[in-house]
Amino acid sequence: MRVEEFLQNSARIHGAKTALVAGDKRFTYAEFDAAAGRLSSSLAAGGIVRGDRILVFMNNCWEAAVSLFAILKAGATAVPVNPSTKADKLAYMIGNCEAAGILTQGKLLPVVSEARAIDPRPLFVASTKFRGAGPGEGIADFETCLAVTETGVNHHGIDIDLALLIYTSGSTGRPKGVMMTHRNVEAAATSITTYLENTADDIILNVLPLAFDYGLYQLLMAVKLGATIVLEASFAFPQAIFDRIRAENVTGFPLVPTMAAMILQMRDLEPDFLPSLRYITNTAAALPPAHIARLRELFPRATVYSMYGLTECKRCTYLPPAELDRRPGSVGIAIPNTEAFVVDDSGQRVAPGVSGELVIRGPHVMQGYWRNDEATNKMLRPGPNPWEKVLYTGDLFRTDEEGFLYFVGRKDDIIKTRGEKVAPKEVETVLHAHPGIAEAVVIGLPDPVLGQAIAALIVLSDPALTEREIIKHCAAHLEDFMVPRLIEFRDELPKTDTGKVSRRLAAETLEAAE
Repeated sequence: MRVEEFLQNSARIHGAKTALVAGDKRFTYAEFDAAAGRLSSSLAAGGIVRGDRILVFMNNCWEAAVSLFAILKAGATAVPVNPSTKADKLAYMIGNCEAAGILTQGKLLPVVSEARAIDPRPLFVASTKFRGAGPGEGIADFETCLAVTETGVNHHGIDIDLALLIYTSGSTGRPKGVMMTHRNVEAAATSITTYLENTADDIILNVLPLAFDYGLYQLLMAVKLGATIVLEASFAFPQAIFDRIRAENVTGFPLVPTMAAMILQMRDLEPDFLPSLRYITNTAAALPPAHIARLRELFPRATVYSMYGLTECKRCTYLPPAELDRRPGSVGIAIPNTEAFVVDDSGQRVAPGVSGELVIRGPHVMQGYWRNDEATNKMLRPGPNPWEKVLYTGDLFRTDEEGFLYFVGRKDDIIKTRGEKVAPKEVETVLHAHPGIAEAVVIGLPDPVLGQAIAALIVLSDPALTEREIIKHCAAHLEDFMVPRLIEFRDELPKTDTGKVSRRLAAETLEAAE
């Protein structure tokens, strides 16, 4: 099955039911499907053909949801992009995937224009809510695209075509495009909704960015089942989100550790203050057992699912809720129709209690990284059968005697903060671009709210440069979650015998200073 069929099937079965709520806008399944069909016709009229890559550069809004399905209905590949992405990174993505179009919002057009100045390739561009007199040269109006009479495209695509290209930071600092076919997406969505016991009666509230696969799949899974998805732009105002949960009788609430920490720091929250919640999920980073216990006290009717995953296969493991009391520190077992096991450096499975790299087998494993054979070959390696590749996650795990998995640490240097992956190299590149900085190294420090906090150790070439100026410089060139939270000035950075700056030694010196 192709992913756009999720919407078509639900529109046929649940046509009059509320499918999507975003702000004051509400769509039935019939309206959602029709809007996506009309937009797909406009994409085709604009020259988009099967296999083209189209960026969706928007926040959590109804236009983003419609755009994602319209792209798939046109036979193209959707490339969701975080709305905080800066122009240089956006330009890299446009060039790397050889994008044929971009769907965006008026407030983000300046970033798009700057990116197009860097990479001037022809693009079909449509934008919402233009500021000023008109859309500008070569830019289509989103509402006009929705006003066409045609309602779909016959693209003849099949389920092994690419559905999604999701960019994730790599160890080199350059984003890598994770290639997921329609078959991959369906397998992941089916597995997850199975253990969550989702039904068409569920109402899921999502504050996670649609550019983040955890947030994106909330939309895809809800549509697959004929459930209702409620989109919110952020969790900046938790009380407003709680009001929305009550108003919409929300049953499912996906969160990340940062959100959990915010909730648990709030005062005057009475147990069972959100009685409609049936389940809460967590991934991106493990929740401390104390946080799980407190969430269960606050939401006694909600089942808490602790999970682990990565973009390269969407989801790997989940802890059956019945095991929370026995193994609160575990991320559980393989999700349905998946195999997860731990191997040593030679690829041999290890005994319980022995740390090694987690390997994933399953139909949801990515096809590889877009035009990056070196990175692909590192992650996808021969499996137990001659026809298959399995995913080496790069993460260290161990199992207990009953096969339940426990996260040990990361094999690489990627920092996981606020549910996002950050490559230290990318932050260091921005720091080194400042003329007042001679050397810099970036590391992640454990943080109870963020998961990890980004810290930068810096040697100055301009002694007058201040921490505030450095933060401002980073904020101008990086997404907000990538901006260092801690700056420390040093006379020199620790180095290896060969003269390379040592990230490990830098982390040790910073932790010792703490």
